[in-house]
Amino acid sequence: MENVGKVLQEKMRTTDMRQRYQKLVTKALADPDVKTFLQAHRAELTQEDIERSASKLYEYVKIKENIAQGKEIPMPGYSPSLMISQHRIEVNYVPTAELLAQREQLARQTRVRTINMPKSIRRARIEDYDQTKRQDVLMAALAFIDAYQEQPQEFHKGMYLQGKFGVGKTFLLAAIANELAANGFKSTLVHFPSFAVEIKSAIGENNTKQLIDEIKKAPVLMLDDIGAEQLSSWLRDDVLGVILQYRMQEELPTFFSSNLAMAQLESEYLTVNNRGEAEPVKARRIMERIRFLASEYLVEGPNRRQK
Repeated sequence: MENVGKVLQEKMRTTDMRQRYQKLVTKALADPDVKTFLQAHRAELTQEDIERSASKLYEYVKIKENIAQGKEIPMPGYSPSLMISQHRIEVNYVPTAELLAQREQLARQTRVRTINMPKSIRRARIEDYDQTKRQDVLMAALAFIDAYQEQPQEFHKGMYLQGKFGVGKTFLLAAIANELAANGFKSTLVHFPSFAVEIKSAIGENNTKQLIDEIKKAPVLMLDDIGAEQLSSWLRDDVLGVILQYRMQEELPTFFSSNLAMAQLESEYLTVNNRGEAEPVKARRIMERIRFLASEYLVEGPNRRQK
């Protein structure tokens, strides 16, 4: 004989579950976004379709509530939306504006490759550049950005920024690179003195060619602080010379920053090697490539590193 008490308990439990379920469904159907969705798709959905999709409507409402309350959700960074698939309502998860912004920021960062450069360059922006006494420099930078974005396959002459320590030469190079990155273009920024040390160390590992190739083929190359390191004939001719020769032949945009004016770079840096030997012809050859690739600009102002 069947236990009457158990049967009654089971019926009560089933009834209670049905009531709770119906309460949740009613709550979901009362949600303004759900009501708007059902109204917009009333021609596509029957009452039976809606009833069969009740669990999805509840899922949608519950996830929305959790997001509003700051609770953890199964797919962080995504928000729910409703859609119809084969006469059933489904929940589709789409990236939030915050997640899209994070992705875009990461994409921008990957478009700017840095070699031995300070992390602070990631924050450099054109709009933050101090144009006091140097509007011509800023206008030239903006003109390059506009021209390159319009015709990236054409040759666009870069900039040779010369000036004293701390006047913002590196900042401007980074700002140009970040602005290009925001529009989908890649750049490589290299602290040339540090790169010179790295390339010398790579001789024993027999991978100097790979390092040089990575630099010389950059879509937009920026050589920062050129003229600050001790220069050997090999570094001048077989490293810097090879990079500049390739970029001149391929007409690739190239930027430089230096404490030395172009004339000083030739006479004080490129002409005399680390053994004290004067090689003016070879220095002139390098300078011809630099002048082909970039126009010279004087960057003035106080030393901001001392603030």
